Amino acid sequence: MQFEVWAPQSERVTLHVAGAADTELERDPDRVGWWSGSAEARDGTRYGFALDGGPVLPDPRSRRQPDGPDGLSAVVDHDRYVWRTGWAGRDLTGAVLYELHVGTYTQEGTLDAAAERLDHLVDLGITHVELMPLSPVPGRHGWGYDGVGPWAVHEPYGGPEALKRFVDAAHERGLGVVLDVVHNHLGPSGNHLPAFGPYFTDTHHTPWGSAMNLDAPGSDEVRAYLVGSALTWLRDYRIDGLRLDAIHELHDRRALTFLEELSADVDRLAGQLGRPLFLIGESDLGDPRIITPRAEGGIGLHAQWNDDVHHAIHAAVTGERQGYYADFAREPLAAIAKTLTHGFFHDGTYSTFRGRRHGRPVDRTRTPGHRLLAYTQTHDQVGNRAQGDRLAASVSPGLLACAATLVLTGPFTPMLFMGEEWAASTPWQYFTDHTDPSLADAVRKGRRREFAAHGWAESDIPDPQDPATRLRSCLDWSERESGDHARVLAWYRELIALRHARTDLQDPDLAAVRVAYDEEARWIAYRRGDLRVAVNLSGAAVSIPLGRPVARLLAAWERVDVPGADGVLTIPPESCVVAVAP
Repeated sequence: MQFEVWAPQSERVTLHVAGAADTELERDPDRVGWWSGSAEARDGTRYGFALDGGPVLPDPRSRRQPDGPDGLSAVVDHDRYVWRTGWAGRDLTGAVLYELHVGTYTQEGTLDAAAERLDHLVDLGITHVELMPLSPVPGRHGWGYDGVGPWAVHEPYGGPEALKRFVDAAHERGLGVVLDVVHNHLGPSGNHLPAFGPYFTDTHHTPWGSAMNLDAPGSDEVRAYLVGSALTWLRDYRIDGLRLDAIHELHDRRALTFLEELSADVDRLAGQLGRPLFLIGESDLGDPRIITPRAEGGIGLHAQWNDDVHHAIHAAVTGERQGYYADFAREPLAAIAKTLTHGFFHDGTYSTFRGRRHGRPVDRTRTPGHRLLAYTQTHDQVGNRAQGDRLAASVSPGLLACAATLVLTGPFTPMLFMGEEWAASTPWQYFTDHTDPSLADAVRKGRRREFAAHGWAESDIPDPQDPATRLRSCLDWSERESGDHARVLAWYRELIALRHARTDLQDPDLAAVRVAYDEEARWIAYRRGDLRVAVNLSGAAVSIPLGRPVARLLAAWERVDVPGADGVLTIPPESCVVAVAP
């Protein structure tokens, strides 16, 4: 078997294969900085590289880390897996996504256990499962954003074979699979890349330290490393799309940016495989060029998360005004109206949170709404709260229904965060399992210090290293069957089914959305083709003039009488309806 590694700063590279004599690798005459050699190996064989006589380190391109980030790598023969399904792919048109963390979706915290719950998502009407990062992390449990092996699958989740089984099971049910990947940094523990080459640069800095080297000397190979990682998920694991974490921290001053290069390579692979593939960016730049096709001068990502929708809805239903909610809370219904019709709230307007103007207008003639993902909750917006409390912990079931309606009947691609569909009472808190005691203590103290600055007592902040923190964050599946949980779940199912059945709700034309609202009375109504959506966020019944009669109600959270010829609809407190006009 042929082994190779990029180590441009080394004078000697040794291949270590478990149970065999070490092999001195030779410089590749055709590729600067590359070393290669052969040795007997098969699927599962452990190996690593020693640089200039130093300790044996895992392969930067390791496909498997059976003993964690610091252990030896293991060979993975992708051809050994026999796929059960032929899969034509599923793009984002008409999609409803569901963000899922493998370690807390079930108590078992494995990919196989998560696969056993996929039928719930099919019944709900989900089209794509979005898995949070799966790369190896220290210990057993964590969010995944401190992974250190961008080509490998976290072993406690089940490793590479379990991911393939999960994807197979999803595809058998018609579900696409999206994987969250992190290209902007690696975790603080188990990161051996700096020993191999200039994977990082001090030319730029991120909240996690030195930036990934995308534009300094040696960056050609670093970019190829990240692109190769992305393509292996799509090709070898049959993933349908990737969510790219915090792309605003991918610092890159080259004329052809890394994201453009990745987008082109993904589109090329889609053509080779004969199935759609896509990239979803997470960005706080408010820049529509990210989702503008490359042929039109854009970056070429296929979609992006739109936090402006979340912030507007959250401010409206909770009344929170801290931090970035301040701009949205001033006139929250106006903020919702603007996002429904223009995509971004901050499109060159002043942001008090940033102390400057922010964003750029969306060209509604060229940018379909489905390129923007909308949501009321995500791992970030829940987990980065001091106690990881969900929206259900602070608002009524009626307001939860209203928030869901705004997302699921809007012009964007909706996304749910696991458990929100039944108003899960379990929090989703920040948890880690660092094996380095000093790092564990630093993370614990840092988390408490962060929230102490906002008035929280240290005792109120969950200890990330306490196993109970992760256990509290696991979903309680028994809740779905009773009380308000069951009622909220039924509402989500009804709205998602309505979205799939009514083409008006799939229309991505932002300019076609017509909105009316009353800030003081706290109601908002909008038109989606022949459909009328009305939402009452107030604690009193309101009468909403829809402008024309309503033929019938398609969905209603509370009982509502069909209005007469005047088209005025009276809606109970904290309730919402979807109606069709004649």
